[in-house]
Amino acid sequence: MRSAAIPGVVLALVLSGAAAVSAQSLGEVARQEAERRKAVAAPGKVYTNDTLRLELPPAPASPSGTPAPGAPAAPGASSTPAAAPAPGVAAPGAPAAEPAPLTEADWGKRMTDARAALSRSQIFAEALQSRINALTTDFVNRDDPAQRDAIAAERQKALTELDRVKQEIADEQKAITAVQDDARRAGVPAGWVR
Repeated sequence: MRSAAIPGVVLALVLSGAAAVSAQSLGEVARQEAERRKAVAAPGKVYTNDTLRLELPPAPASPSGTPAPGAPAAPGASSTPAAAPAPGVAAPGAPAAEPAPLTEADWGKRMTDARAALSRSQIFAEALQSRINALTTDFVNRDDPAQRDAIAAERQKALTELDRVKQEIADEQKAITAVQDDARRAGVPAGWVR
């Protein structure tokens, strides 16, 4: 038993010694990494939420407001320059400025509002279905034809309203999907719209 264990121990010692000889020291690895970092000219651009915000492009140069020499002045034109629009108000005919990018709170509010509208519609649909079931039971249990007609008319109104609410639910589900798609296209982190 001892004779079988001795060659195994010797083999393990030889292999571990070979691994130790071929391994680099920590100092050598650090020196190589420092040389590699010096070789890299400049680090790449770092993107943050602030740098991703869209900046408005500079406004194109406006043409001179004075007519060409020798050209007649436009009727109704005065010699005084037109008043500049108030700050924050777009000049008529000028392209509208792009809206500011939405923040995490804005995306969360959009998704919360869409889900709340869907929840309200689903609760209303359940209440309508309960009302329809009650009217159906009441209709079956009535003997008087006049009362049955009145109940049937109410039931039909409730069924029409239920169809409208079901369409509303489908539209609200599409709205939730649209918000998620808009967020995906805008590069918004998925956690903002959960």
